[in-house]
Amino acid sequence: MPIKIPDTLPARETLHAEGIDLIDSSTALHQDIRPMRVLLLNLMPKKVQTEVQFARLLGASPLQVELTLMTTASYLPRNTGQEHLLEFYKTLEEIKDEHFDALIITGAPIETLPFTEVNYWDELSEIIEWSRTHVFRRLGICWGAQALLKVLHGVEKHTMEQKLFGIYDHNLEPDCASRLLQGFTARFPMPVSRYTANNAAEIEAVGLQILARSEESGVAMARCKQTGDLFILNHLEYDYDTLGQEYWRDKEAGADTQLPAHYFPEDDDSNEPINRWRPYAFLLFNNWLNELYQDTPFDLTHIKNT
Repeated sequence: MPIKIPDTLPARETLHAEGIDLIDSSTALHQDIRPMRVLLLNLMPKKVQTEVQFARLLGASPLQVELTLMTTASYLPRNTGQEHLLEFYKTLEEIKDEHFDALIITGAPIETLPFTEVNYWDELSEIIEWSRTHVFRRLGICWGAQALLKVLHGVEKHTMEQKLFGIYDHNLEPDCASRLLQGFTARFPMPVSRYTANNAAEIEAVGLQILARSEESGVAMARCKQTGDLFILNHLEYDYDTLGQEYWRDKEAGADTQLPAHYFPEDDDSNEPINRWRPYAFLLFNNWLNELYQDTPFDLTHIKNT
């Protein structure tokens, strides 16, 4: 089944060119089916690029997905035109009476700041608290996962001595058998780009289950068995060139940036990277949506999260 996004969203052209199944609003209204309602709180500076990355993964599911884009009202992004935000994005005030199957919170380039120093931290905390009664399940990516861990479970993030930057192999935990990871190999690659980490012992101390970790980059995925909330500390959604764009941007700005580990073939930045992680990204999101479909109530007003 296709993914429903706004008919005039710029990302639509890119997704159509990639062969992603799309559905327009008028057609969706005539289908006798309840779509999976997914709310994407997009905190990344390159909004359109992030829209494509997540719509691509959600649109590969056999389920119909209705994607709603969300932004903060207390902070106006500087890298996206206000016209785009006004036309395609909703704030909490606009959707506070609606219910959703899932909330996805993206990463954000602010992880070196303490949570309370983030401009929109109070609003983000309010959104997460609102989601307890209006959203069935949450999924956080990188800083978005850290924010969920902090608000929902009191788990802190910790600054590292050096930025983790590159493609790192991760191992599934021996006892993490789950519908969510069906089809995964025991070892798989994930892009990582962050200055902070979450401590495994602190995650487990609050009753969360670690699903995958790396000897080099630490915890990669964890989840709450009670709610099904998923915390992904890395970036399976990234394109093949996302880390490269970050590397060249910093290098051209004169920053003392390191070569992304295990990213450029033969560690030569003139070689084009190979997207070795994309199959796992599609697999994870397909499994996640399938599990969500089986678990979520048909009537979303019956959501009873704590």
